[in-house]
Amino acid sequence: MSQQAFKATTAEDWARSDQYHNSFLHREDEILDAALQNSNSNGLPEIAVSAAQGKFLNLLVSSIGAKKILEVGTLGGYSTIWLARALPADGELITLELNEKHAKVAQENLDTAGLSSKVKVILGPAYQSMLELQPKPPFDFIFIDADKQGNKQYFTEAKRLVRKGGVIIVDNVVRYGRVADPEYTDANVEGVRALLQAVKGDSEVEATTIGTVGDKGYDGFMYAVRK
Repeated sequence: MSQQAFKATTAEDWARSDQYHNSFLHREDEILDAALQNSNSNGLPEIAVSAAQGKFLNLLVSSIGAKKILEVGTLGGYSTIWLARALPADGELITLELNEKHAKVAQENLDTAGLSSKVKVILGPAYQSMLELQPKPPFDFIFIDADKQGNKQYFTEAKRLVRKGGVIIVDNVVRYGRVADPEYTDANVEGVRALLQAVKGDSEVEATTIGTVGDKGYDGFMYAVRK
């Protein structure tokens, strides 16, 4: 094998890789582009999932035949659109958002995407909103992408809300490898570590972390299935 294969990679390398693969596997999508543009023009932080990650979530929802989705953390609704598009005609998605401005922008984007009939945006602290939910039947799929300090609480409540055999995805659990670095600490990393400690030995779920790298940098999802 040549030495070229072992060269250190950069953020630019992985961004180019995402763009290259997307050029084969993704169609042009004016609705999703408009959602990002509207979010950016309203000053929302540019922390939505990437296009590749959004399609990955969309395919996961489709693959398990989900009809009910809960999203914890809406931001501008970019991931919400990806998720809701995978639902059948009678499917529904509830998304929880703390920030009033974010919720307003997300609703605009959902209206533009023609998904308002399938999606309900609930404004308020996500954990409190989760406590108040009594879904019948339970959710098939839950995507957690809110403040990382709340990960343990969100995940614990998600187990109550998802059906047996249902899927819980938690975003941003690798964080450039810092979660695994004992010399590094911040509130977000400690939130992920608390989640990992809670899941360790939890007999109610089977879970794994999948590292991701692309135009959003180096991070990862936790993929859990409720027993």
